[in-house]
Amino acid sequence: MDGSIWVGVRERVLALIAAPAGNRVFGATGHKFLLEDPLTPAGLADLESQTGVSLPGEYRDFLLHVGAGGAGPSYGVYPVRLVQGRWRWEGDGAELADLSRLAEPFPREGADPEAVQLLLSERPEEEDFEQIEDFDDAIEAWEERWEPVMWSADRTVGAVVISTLGCAAREWLIMSGPERGRIWSDNRVDDEDLKPLLDDTGTPMTFTSWYLTWLEKAERQLAPAPAAG
Repeated sequence: MDGSIWVGVRERVLALIAAPAGNRVFGATGHKFLLEDPLTPAGLADLESQTGVSLPGEYRDFLLHVGAGGAGPSYGVYPVRLVQGRWRWEGDGAELADLSRLAEPFPREGADPEAVQLLLSERPEEEDFEQIEDFDDAIEAWEERWEPVMWSADRTVGAVVISTLGCAAREWLIMSGPERGRIWSDNRVDDEDLKPLLDDTGTPMTFTSWYLTWLEKAERQLAPAPAAG
């Protein structure tokens, strides 16, 4: 890819800094439409060498031509930074990604839905216990069964957390496997397994469609109102 899709995008994003009422755009109070500097080709090569994976082309070009993170969907694109000689993505939940396993194919299939529903049906409810201590013990025992099913590190190999919607709802960028380059939604905090993020037509969103859809919507929201008369 030659990065042409990203020509002018950095300038379009930064132009929104001066837009009145920019906080009308969800998440803008966090990222403020600021972008990190783009990565250099040498920095990108070092990132790929260290993680052992060739980044999806659309995201790769974004890093080179737009920025290493910052303003974007929800609370922004998690920045990738070199910290004490190690590359890492930074943001809420970024530590969930195992950077040593980015080259492994991301699994399309998650937990067995029947197993999930069975566990949910067995989740202890506080009102069923006379003593809070008994409830605490029961929920702790239940969570020990729940976490391996929904939160196993095997579920998210080949992917990194790329953004957050807040309240532990996140989005992942798939780095390896058949879903490479696509965005997946993570609402496990609400007992839902990961699933592909779809656009209004039901089409899976790539990094580019995810980002540019956000930018176009933000520009529409912040466009000056037509002059009267």
